[in-house]
Amino acid sequence: MATETMGDVPLEQAEGGMPQLDVTTYPNLIFWLIVALVALYFIMTRIALPRIAAVLAERNDAIANDLEEAALYKRRAEEAENTYNAALAAAREQAQKIAADTKAEINAELDQLMAKADAEIAAKSAESEKRIQDIQESAARSVEEVALETAQAIVEAFMPKAADAEAVNAAVANRLKG
Repeated sequence: MATETMGDVPLEQAEGGMPQLDVTTYPNLIFWLIVALVALYFIMTRIALPRIAAVLAERNDAIANDLEEAALYKRRAEEAENTYNAALAAAREQAQKIAADTKAEINAELDQLMAKADAEIAAKSAESEKRIQDIQESAARSVEEVALETAQAIVEAFMPKAADAEAVNAAVANRLKG
């Protein structure tokens, strides 16, 4: 069997198996394990853990600051909402007042227009009544004239010599009155 060499020096350990399983190397391995653990402990406690603690503290501070800012923004939002609701209520009240004022103005203008229209209608109605009265009087005169002429013609037709114009007029007037 050939032996392994490292340069001119033969490697005798290679034939014995794995050095981790060699019981003769355990004290040396245990020593270096303790040295490594102590070194790791000091590195962790002096360097890594303080940095991690600082990062965690910064994160907690950042979270606390963010929560405070969120609470501040929430209060501001609530104040803004209350201000908005108050402004909206005032605007609604103002709109209702404007609507009521406008309605009152429209009603006043409508009343004026109605009064003007009523006055015009009353004037036209009075004028129409006057015309109707004039027409009735004219018709009554026409009826009276026709009645007089007809009565005189009838009287002359039945009694040509006894016709008295004043007597016929009085009889027709008497008959027309009642």
